[in-house]
Amino acid sequence: MTDFHVAQMNVAKLRAPEGDPLVAEFTAGVDLMNELADRSPGFVWRLKEEDVDLAALGIQPAPPEMIATMSVWESLEALRGYVYHSTHLDYLRRRREWFVPGESAMVLWWVEAGRIPTLRDGLQRLALLGAEGPGPRAFTFRQPFPAPELSRP
Repeated sequence: MTDFHVAQMNVAKLRAPEGDPLVAEFTAGVDLMNELADRSPGFVWRLKEEDVDLAALGIQPAPPEMIATMSVWESLEALRGYVYHSTHLDYLRRRREWFVPGESAMVLWWVEAGRIPTLRDGLQRLALLGAEGPGPRAFTFRQPFPAPELSRP
């Protein structure tokens, strides 16, 4: 077992609210992609809509066109396998059909194995990536950073 897992958060703005025919194929595939993630090698956890209490976090509800995902994986390679080497890639290739260009962001960061990040953690990492660019605390697939070393006594 490794000391660290990789967390990811992805936010994007749909071209239309869920339920609109323009994004119907995307929304029809959300459960399929979540089920695929759940059974993918290296999958640890994902944020589920019913687990989000924005009021408790002091966060205003997002517009209905905004969607977010957050998950934890055993390794960057496991997450990359799901994103780029599974049926998920078919949906990724069609993202321009369903999402507003320039209205999306994705961030990766390391979490100690066994720790589940909060929604606030994810939003802070997105803000950090936006403010400072990729670095050891917030990075991307294109500019990954290695997991930190745990200091051992």
